[in-house]
Amino acid sequence: MRWLDDNLADLITKHGVPAASVAVLADGEVSTAAAGILNLDTGVEATVDSVFQVGSITKLWTTTLILQLVADGKVDLDRPVRDYLPEFKLADEAAAAVITPRQLLTHSSGFSGDAFTPTSRGDDAVELFVRDVLPGLAQEVSPGAGFSYNNAGFVVLGRIAEVLFGKPFHELVRERIAVPLGLKHVATIADEALLYRAALGHVAPKPGAPLRTAPVWSLVHAMAPAGSLLAMSAADLLAFGRAYLDATLLDRDTIDRLWEPQVDVPAIGGFAQHWGLGWMIFDVEGGRLYGHDGGTVGQAAFFRLVPDKGVAVVLLTNGGSAGALYDELVGHILRETAGVELPTRPVPPEQPVEISAELVTGRFTGVLVEATISVQDGEFWVLDDAVSDEGRLIYPEPRRTRLVALDDTRLIAAEAEQGTHEVLAFHGAVDGRAAYLFRGGRLTPRSH
Repeated sequence: MRWLDDNLADLITKHGVPAASVAVLADGEVSTAAAGILNLDTGVEATVDSVFQVGSITKLWTTTLILQLVADGKVDLDRPVRDYLPEFKLADEAAAAVITPRQLLTHSSGFSGDAFTPTSRGDDAVELFVRDVLPGLAQEVSPGAGFSYNNAGFVVLGRIAEVLFGKPFHELVRERIAVPLGLKHVATIADEALLYRAALGHVAPKPGAPLRTAPVWSLVHAMAPAGSLLAMSAADLLAFGRAYLDATLLDRDTIDRLWEPQVDVPAIGGFAQHWGLGWMIFDVEGGRLYGHDGGTVGQAAFFRLVPDKGVAVVLLTNGGSAGALYDELVGHILRETAGVELPTRPVPPEQPVEISAELVTGRFTGVLVEATISVQDGEFWVLDDAVSDEGRLIYPEPRRTRLVALDDTRLIAAEAEQGTHEVLAFHGAVDGRAAYLFRGGRLTPRSH
């Protein structure tokens, strides 16, 4: 695709992205391109075989392993998780007894999902997470009651795969997916990334500050099935997508079931409207997209399929305004190759909109970050403050952001950050006060 070669370098400069790698499947042909710097401290340049972390796109690999077990008759998605992991425990015993693999795949299990707690750097990291960390996780929403993005739930799925296949998660990813597909540039653990030309993430210590190299390369090993370790080239991730278009790893009926909407997702802009079994589902003008996004410390990845057009697109980045780059670059590619149009992201309204201050003000506390929403001099503000060491990777210091009403249940950041305006949605009003803040895909309960 000549357009990629001619425009990628200019686009990453425009959006402040240090480096990007892109792969496209259209009309049966694969095109790849890369540009920029993988590590601003060393000056190593990106090439098409460079590996970037794919973050939560790993969840589709975990989903693949679980559905292989379903195909083998070893897992029933609607039986309790405890049928496969008798040791599965949560703070809420009643919930732990009934949660199913289907609810884990659709992020509707309801327990706290962002416990990035280190356990081990070895093959027992996932096992120890299930044994030692899960029992302390609170039930924030009743099982099956609604969508709330849950990393820890995919760690549980990864552990099911480990137990029933009898091997560590990283070995399963290589043996059951990477090797059958003939992938050449895949790192399943951090040590393997040293074998390749690897991207490092870049972060800004505060909005508007210059990017600097991330303090760590990866998140904790225990979160591997959720997306903390897996890295690969754009071409290899594209080959994984092609395996779904061609029904190579799973049969066509199974794939079609994966792509059936299971739960709806509140509208926050730039996020999926529905969730299938592990897969994000996007309603767009001219069709429907399937895929997943991924984010680690300073790296962001985007993966999209348009099955009825035989189109797949991968964008891997290592910092900067990755969302804005996705909108422009992937939006152009999908428009030209599949005839679909990405929706416009929400922006602050030109005219003031009314929203109940009582509904939205208060404190909403998660396991990583506490958000305090207040009204000062007639303006809405959110103060974000980390409540854990892992949260401080996201917010190294407290951050205060001005908000305006988007409609009667949503607030939006007044200023764009990294090219997009964050949307905060409020749900479950009790006596006029929202019980939950929906932000970044997660339902965070009100604590005050």
